[in-house]
Amino acid sequence: MTFQLNQAIGKVPPNGNPLVANRYGADPYALVFGDRVYLYMTHDALEYDGSGAVKENTYSSINKIAVISSSDLVNWTDHGEIAVAGPDGAAKWATQSWAPAAVHKVMEGKDKFFLYFANNASGIGVLTSDSPVGPWVDPIGEALILRSTPGVEDVTWLFDPAVLVDDDGKGYIYFGGGVPEGEYAEPGTARVMMLGDDMTSVVGTAEVVPAPFMFEDAGIHKREGVYYYTYCSNFYDGERPEGSPPAGEIAYMTSDKPMGPWTYHETILKNPGHFFGVSGNNHHAIFQFHDEWYIAYHAQTLSKAQGIANGYRSTHLGRLFHNEDGSIQDVEADYKGVQQIQPLNPYQRVPAVTIGWSAGIMTEFEADAGERLVTDIDNGDWIGISGVDFGSNGAVAFSASIISLEGGGTIELHLDDPAGLLIGKLPVPAANVPVNPMELKTEVAGARGTRDLYLVFTGNTGTPLFKLVSWQFMQ
Repeated sequence: MTFQLNQAIGKVPPNGNPLVANRYGADPYALVFGDRVYLYMTHDALEYDGSGAVKENTYSSINKIAVISSSDLVNWTDHGEIAVAGPDGAAKWATQSWAPAAVHKVMEGKDKFFLYFANNASGIGVLTSDSPVGPWVDPIGEALILRSTPGVEDVTWLFDPAVLVDDDGKGYIYFGGGVPEGEYAEPGTARVMMLGDDMTSVVGTAEVVPAPFMFEDAGIHKREGVYYYTYCSNFYDGERPEGSPPAGEIAYMTSDKPMGPWTYHETILKNPGHFFGVSGNNHHAIFQFHDEWYIAYHAQTLSKAQGIANGYRSTHLGRLFHNEDGSIQDVEADYKGVQQIQPLNPYQRVPAVTIGWSAGIMTEFEADAGERLVTDIDNGDWIGISGVDFGSNGAVAFSASIISLEGGGTIELHLDDPAGLLIGKLPVPAANVPVNPMELKTEVAGARGTRDLYLVFTGNTGTPLFKLVSWQFMQ
């Protein structure tokens, strides 16, 4: 057996962006609940032409929404995809699911979650759940907003929702986009509308948000009594009046009321092409987590690293800073990302799909195990976990829940680098047929303090080794 470490692609240690390397994810929207932030993303998936080559993303077949979550903003748990549109989705009337928005509201003493999505550019639907990760159901069996909805008849693109539950419990939905013929400077296609108390109906007439050079991507956040409406400017290449937003940038407006009137300010995030050398549409979400403000946005960094930057986007994270006067500072997009805000506790059971960095692996839902697993594990693949706090006394043992396959192999435990200090090895027996998850355990030595942890997988090349369910250290 020969062994060579596979290389990380896209998200490379110690960088935090893009957030994950085993899937794409566009049009991010953040929901903070409890001690975690959940990111809901358009489920970009590769499309192929007749010869098997990756073609430009048409978005036409996207009917799922991907979900990841984190408590530390560097290690992300992959919750998989929500089947939203089509015969196998919750909203069978819909054909696509783009640009989600999620929100939490306490109703009759219970936590309720609402997931809004765009059915291409023709309407907006809503799903509900008792959990941020589902299961999700369609409470109304049809679109929430259509062109028959008062005030939206002339909206070019009826999509890209953002939702705010205000301090008084009232809900508001922001949406729209597109440019009517020749109306680049004042498209008039952004809208805001009040939601019913049930969050699954709309009230009254949608009001125009007079966003200069509007293109798409509604965003909303509230800070110190000020409502911030954010959006992506259009790509008009002619002359723009002084003070207008440049093409393809995230701009913002403010108001002291959720439905306006609005005052335009400036742009805060340049197009991804400015930072990463690959342009495209710009989409964002602004949220507060543990008293700090962040902005999620997408760029084609993973697909670029894979040599297939054909419109397949990945979510990134950056800090967002408000000045004392309430204005927003320019955002610097980068590969570095944000600081890990708390260490990971290895003495609690950790789902294997909680990943800081990775090479080679994928994730999938395993019905027999009833959860999402790390799969496609080959010789030389690995998972990295950032900032694992082993404590001053350190760990003495490691256990993992594993589904063994025909290859079997070994999990090597390294610190700080895939080839770093070896603290233990866990042999995994081969199985002629997949078996139920088994718990395997081994001794470890040298795991003290806060260190990055790497689970390196070895075995016979070209043979499926095993699937990883979860893991945990013991003191």
